[in-house]
Amino acid sequence: MTSDKKTISLLADIFTKKGLREIVLSPGSRNAPIIITFAQHPDIQAVSVVDERSAAFFALGMAQQKQRAVAIACTSGSAVLNYAPAIAEAYYQKIPLLVLTADRPPHLIDVGDGQTIRQENVFANYIKKSCSLPLEITTEEEKEKVNRLINEAIDETRFPEPGPVHINIPFDEPLYQQTGEPMTGNAFDTFGKLPPVDESIRLAFLHDWQQSRKILLIAGQGKPSGKLNEILHHLSGLPQVAVLTETTSNLHAPGFMDEIDNLIAKIPEEEIADFQPELLITFGTSVVSKKIKKLLRAHPAKHHWHISPSGEKRDTYFCLTGVIRADAADFLTQEKENLTENTSEYRSFWQRHKEHVLQKSIAFLAKTGWCDLKVYEILFREIPGNTLLHLGNSTPVRYAQLFGSISKFHYFSNRGVSGIDGQVSTAAGAAFAAKAKINTVITGDMGFFYDSNALMNLNLTANLKIIVINNGGGDIFRFITGPDTAAQRELFFATAHHWKAEMLAKAFGLRYFKAENETELIGQLPDFYRENNRPALLEIFTTQAENALVLKDYFRIIGTK
Repeated sequence: MTSDKKTISLLADIFTKKGLREIVLSPGSRNAPIIITFAQHPDIQAVSVVDERSAAFFALGMAQQKQRAVAIACTSGSAVLNYAPAIAEAYYQKIPLLVLTADRPPHLIDVGDGQTIRQENVFANYIKKSCSLPLEITTEEEKEKVNRLINEAIDETRFPEPGPVHINIPFDEPLYQQTGEPMTGNAFDTFGKLPPVDESIRLAFLHDWQQSRKILLIAGQGKPSGKLNEILHHLSGLPQVAVLTETTSNLHAPGFMDEIDNLIAKIPEEEIADFQPELLITFGTSVVSKKIKKLLRAHPAKHHWHISPSGEKRDTYFCLTGVIRADAADFLTQEKENLTENTSEYRSFWQRHKEHVLQKSIAFLAKTGWCDLKVYEILFREIPGNTLLHLGNSTPVRYAQLFGSISKFHYFSNRGVSGIDGQVSTAAGAAFAAKAKINTVITGDMGFFYDSNALMNLNLTANLKIIVINNGGGDIFRFITGPDTAAQRELFFATAHHWKAEMLAKAFGLRYFKAENETELIGQLPDFYRENNRPALLEIFTTQAENALVLKDYFRIIGTK
């Protein structure tokens, strides 16, 4: 059985024929036809999550792991707006979501009907494509038109780069009637292949490469890629090349410079020219480090090429020369023989600098007492392998960069928009989709409490491990320049508090652990990660006054000669 609404019956049929399998549904009445159709479809895994904001992030985490579009569906009105944060994150992080919003019929919009807003194109600024289905399908011609519209919408979630697509679906009452004769459609591809790189662009890029003796490659956020890792490892061996990565780049090789903020913590004015590249090459999505953005904006490269399948002009460093519309791994591998070496000391300069900074970092950490920095050192050492590591905003993902990329982890973080919302919900969705692996999310206290509705979810799995670092507020505001000295810091920036996560964990059936010193933390971790049939939460308490002082001292020490 399925809903008697032909538009949603047709959508569900094409949905499965195009290889999609998962949908996250939030309860409502106007979306009853979607729930009835999708929840009892034999080839669709339907999941119920009450809070729409959390539900959308949960689906984002699922899509992140499945590497295909996951659908979300809600009722009409303000429920739709609750999807916005996750949709924006998916758009900028390039994660495929199919957003289905139930709506009132057009004649009931703006006439004072309940639970009604203007939903068409409501996500216009951060969506790849938006469309509305007709209220009814009455002719074969209308069916073919809707059939193509649905195929195009689903294809847009994955080509040329993944992202969210919105389908608004008006339904008239009655909403709960069913039929045993669903409407079926045809699935077909509505896109081709990426065209070859324009020859003039290719030659201009190669000219800049061959003329440059200081080439800097910066990898933004991306999923693990053996092919990209291999070609970058090769290029990092050339004397004129330095490859900068971050944890969220998911790239690993001894020659990569994977601790950007450590390396450029404090560069004397007379040494800036040594770091400044002649040619800058970028790919992937966002870069966490504000320091590298500040450095290269103030001291730009002569040429900057960005590589992107969609051809987006990502001018992060304000010196963009051009865009190569291609997959970075494919393009660099294809041009491998043309990416020749030049006589240069650029690579060895970065390598010497990395070794110097690494020794200072190790020495500093060896004498550091209990604080956030020490907590992260212990966690990254003790968290077991086979772990998907989800880093919350804002301090967790920044602290992680100080320890470099650790090969036992795959790193994830909501760095598309870098918002505080949805961190635990995203990790919960990833854990649900990747049950064979441990999924650990490290979040600050404010990020956890802000997304505490993530626990109001009957789909939480035992492989979800939540680590909350509770330092009594938004600790980043205690050490970044500006709010660190503002009179309003504690109340309006850091929002100091005395909240604890223990009762929340127990209310929603999570195993709860806590640690207030190094001995307790190391002692708790084995039981925290021991196999169990329930998810677990570990709350780590540190002293707010100590953390900012330690971090400032850390950057001062590693920045000295």
